[in-house]
Amino acid sequence: MRKFLLFSFLVILSVGLTFQNSTAQQKTDAADFQYGGVITCKPCHLTPKSGAQFKIWSTSAHAKAYETLKTPAAKEAGKKLGIDDPATSDKCLKCHVTAHGVDAKLKGPKLTLEEGVSCEACHGPGSAYKGQKLMKDIYDGKVDGAKYGLIEPTEEVCVKCHNKESPTFKGFNYKEMAAKIAHPVPKAQ
Repeated sequence: MRKFLLFSFLVILSVGLTFQNSTAQQKTDAADFQYGGVITCKPCHLTPKSGAQFKIWSTSAHAKAYETLKTPAAKEAGKKLGIDDPATSDKCLKCHVTAHGVDAKLKGPKLTLEEGVSCEACHGPGSAYKGQKLMKDIYDGKVDGAKYGLIEPTEEVCVKCHNKESPTFKGFNYKEMAAKIAHPVPKAQ
């Protein structure tokens, strides 16, 4: 009888923990999602097997977006708009860095201005979807990534910054620009 009770207790405990873990992973409130910074994304998106997204991003204009605000050209453009220092102006930072203007509690300690427009600016804060198993399930279509804060970088997402509000705007062709920064995960052989 004692063995049966012990076994029953362990089964109930196991089922309870499994249920608790599965519901804990199912976050849907945007307030739960935090920005971790490019350093959080890099380890899983570094190799050619994963698509080498980090390398593609690090050589892009997005990676240098914050640095451009410190250039003489940016300072000149800023002056025309009454901005003394583009590198500290909310008008400029909202499109030149990831998560500018969001609640400070949603910014992890590894997120920096210097990373410019990084992964989470286009794909959403990664705290809930960053795990390898979950990312695989999302990629395989078993799980809806949006429930975990993953954003599909559509034209609508891009034109929040690539628009006439920018003093250097010269038009924006979404299909052409998306192809320039494409970084898909290779299909398994």
